[in-house]
Amino acid sequence: MKLSKYGQFAGLALAGSLALSACGSDQAVDPKHAADARNVDCVDGGGTLSGAGSSAQENAVAAWTAAYEGACGDTTINYDAVGSGAGRSQFIDGAVTFAGSDAALDKKETEQATERCKGSEVVNLPAYISPIAVAFNLDGIDSLNLKPEVIGDIFNQKITKWNDEKIAADNPDVELPDTKIVPVNRSDESGTTENFTAYLAEAAGDAWPHEADGNWPIKPAEAAQGSSGVVSAIQGGQGTIGYVDASHVGGLGTASVGVGDGFVAYSPEAAAAIVDASPEREGNTENDHAIELDYLTKESSAYPIVLVSYEIACMEYEDKKNAELVKSFLSYVVSEAGQQASSDETGSAPISSETRDKLQATIDKIGASA
Repeated sequence: MKLSKYGQFAGLALAGSLALSACGSDQAVDPKHAADARNVDCVDGGGTLSGAGSSAQENAVAAWTAAYEGACGDTTINYDAVGSGAGRSQFIDGAVTFAGSDAALDKKETEQATERCKGSEVVNLPAYISPIAVAFNLDGIDSLNLKPEVIGDIFNQKITKWNDEKIAADNPDVELPDTKIVPVNRSDESGTTENFTAYLAEAAGDAWPHEADGNWPIKPAEAAQGSSGVVSAIQGGQGTIGYVDASHVGGLGTASVGVGDGFVAYSPEAAAAIVDASPEREGNTENDHAIELDYLTKESSAYPIVLVSYEIACMEYEDKKNAELVKSFLSYVVSEAGQQASSDETGSAPISSETRDKLQATIDKIGASA
């Protein structure tokens, strides 16, 4: 792959902030991130790289894209935050060059994606790690302690009032109102939903008698499209509660989740703690890095409801330019500078150096079949 450094970028970074239209909104470039991206290996002649998928990654991709386009001025990154399920489908159909997904490809999807990649391997690269916050809107209350079985009962619509004794037992100093609980779930197929229901299926016991699924498994009390839609629905109601990537929480109240004998608030550090303690998925190839999260951890510093969002790509592309663009952009995404840009903008947990080395070794092998 012939690469070149975009030599005039340092001057642009010093001139001030850069902006782009990404994921449907303008994203300003932090001058620090712009300067840190100056060492990106840009593709000679540039081009356009198309991706689609995870709305949880939306803000991170906007930050990555802004810095990358600033460094590589003749390259455009188009990313459509249509949701993880739709992103995987578009990738399989060949409509986009890479996908963002909050769930790794399953066995059937891997077979379909391998066909789309003309027989070459398809890989899941965990490049975005973030807590999934249990967020609520309740006047005068900013935080609550919620055990996993209580969260399960709330979202299974078995606990229906905020002053229920099961909630009150772990929040003795909070004056809980006799307000109806309105759980809000995603209306679209979602990797965030799949991660959240996977946690409930493992940790909530009989309170959540449903399997992990990207589609909400019961008739919803209220549902909304995408992460931003869920936040809007929570904000627009009273007594509402939902699950959302932490980068979208804003000023909503949030829950500390029961772990062992205590409760853990979400944070990048707590999210990283559970990921580092979890093994890769059984059956992974050398180049595939899907993770099996340990939702039953009793580690007091680990927040257990975590979204691990992947970049999905072919190891070989028919088009050489696509291969070069994917390789260049994803190298920036997993780099220390790229991960710091995401963390600063979204509160995500930067991947560890050990994970970065594994991902970069895979990215370095991406090429063209011809």
